[in-house]
Amino acid sequence: MNVKDYERIIEPRMKAVRFKHSKNVAKEAVRLARKYGADAEKAEIAGILHDITKETPDDEQLDVIRRAGIELTEMEKSSRKLWHAISGSAYVQVELGISDIEIIDAIRYHTTGRAGMTLLEKVIFIADFISADRDYEGVDRMRRVADKSLDEAVLEGMAFTIADLAERKLTIAPDTFAGYNDMAAQRAKLKKITTA
Repeated sequence: MNVKDYERIIEPRMKAVRFKHSKNVAKEAVRLARKYGADAEKAEIAGILHDITKETPDDEQLDVIRRAGIELTEMEKSSRKLWHAISGSAYVQVELGISDIEIIDAIRYHTTGRAGMTLLEKVIFIADFISADRDYEGVDRMRRVADKSLDEAVLEGMAFTIADLAERKLTIAPDTFAGYNDMAAQRAKLKKITTA
């Protein structure tokens, strides 16, 4: 299947604004992939599919997660906002037959990030943050950072997520903390090397 096939699959599953967002993320993912050397075709597929279950009822999300053999942690069970990334990665495997682990993981971690992110995971994480339809306070700065350094943008995105969730006193996924610490440690190591 190609991206147009996937667009036909997702369009009836979501509202028009979400469909437009998915197309924008796919477009931005291709741009970032080409800029930073990731696979543009995989980036486009992961981008178009990243929110495939975002508007799916809870019971259906939990069912596809179960059918994929994924067991939610207690924190994940209590954080409904995280389900669509997990169920989305399960859905593309179980229902669409996608077996490419890079695409699956890019969808799975597009919301939380994690330590040891692949290049494709970083591309989708940031494409979702800076797609053309995004208009949150600070998005222009995030776009400038993403144009200079994908890693800096990922670190910035994780810092933004942690601060936003903490301010609203919501749970923060351990993967996000681990990803932030991993990216911050890499950044410190790189700075140490360049100033030595």
